[in-house]
Amino acid sequence: MRTRTLTRGPELTELGLGAAQLGNLARETSDTDAQGAVDAAWDSGVRYFDTAPHYGLGLSERRLGAALAGRPRAEYTVSTKVGRLLVPSPRTAHRQDDGGFAVPATHRRDWDFSRDGILRSLEGSLTRLGLDHVDVVYLHDPDDHWHEASTTGVDTLVELREQGVVKAVGAGMNQAAMLAEFVRRSDVDLVMVAGRHTLLDRSARDELLPLAQERGVGVVAAAVYNSGLLAADRPPSDATYDYLPASRALIARAGALADVCERHGVTLPEAAIAYPLRHPAVVSVVLGARDARQSRTNAERLAARVPDALWAELAGLGLVPEVPGAPSTPSVPGEGS
Repeated sequence: MRTRTLTRGPELTELGLGAAQLGNLARETSDTDAQGAVDAAWDSGVRYFDTAPHYGLGLSERRLGAALAGRPRAEYTVSTKVGRLLVPSPRTAHRQDDGGFAVPATHRRDWDFSRDGILRSLEGSLTRLGLDHVDVVYLHDPDDHWHEASTTGVDTLVELREQGVVKAVGAGMNQAAMLAEFVRRSDVDLVMVAGRHTLLDRSARDELLPLAQERGVGVVAAAVYNSGLLAADRPPSDATYDYLPASRALIARAGALADVCERHGVTLPEAAIAYPLRHPAVVSVVLGARDARQSRTNAERLAARVPDALWAELAGLGLVPEVPGAPSTPSVPGEGS
């Protein structure tokens, strides 16, 4: 699998495995399926794995660590996140988590971007992962915590990077505007933008992507299916968009994209993965998987050849603007950086 190199930090495979589903996102995932998702991703060439304490109150980190155990540590990259500190909560352990994950509420999530909170969070992550270090640490969803995250939070991560504890630092969010501020004002190496650099939402193009390219900051694109609308060859009538029911207008737009894709022998999900990688600032696309089949499907979609004529037609129809500086599709599968 092709890799892309950060200006400062590790190489990332163009496809990364997002481990939220290993934390029982929305519904339960078995230990066997979680292991299979990681194994199949590895067998497909994936060497970048992203997780967070938030995902299943630590379950995602524990499962990812167990699945990677025994593999050569120098051969893969792991990122986790800080900002939600897991605090034991025996009084709620009999309930189900209300954070979107099908797990018992044995802990609560406390927002904490202080130096102490970040260090405690990272220490807990390393214990759950069973690792002596992670490669990348992101500030996780600091939307309502800009001041602390952009001062104490970034300063603490930069300190850890300068000490050699981590290789790269950044922020991960579901919006592009604040990520652009992190790039502009902070010494970050990369950012993870979820759902804002896709075939349907291109708000990251306005400021974040050109600024990241100018500053040499890598961009990891997540949620490129916008939570479901772009995940099927033809968008279903009950599709979701950013975890809510998709409007008729959005379903119609996705249908128009699918029509063009079909004319070029490409599926809508294949185009949804290929599109973010056309921008030179993007270093990886992170996709979730719940089992081995989904991991293999992700890799097959990444490997699909998407002709330049598809992008030209989409631009000509006004459906997707062309990406400045986008590379041409390699003439030989696997060719390129």
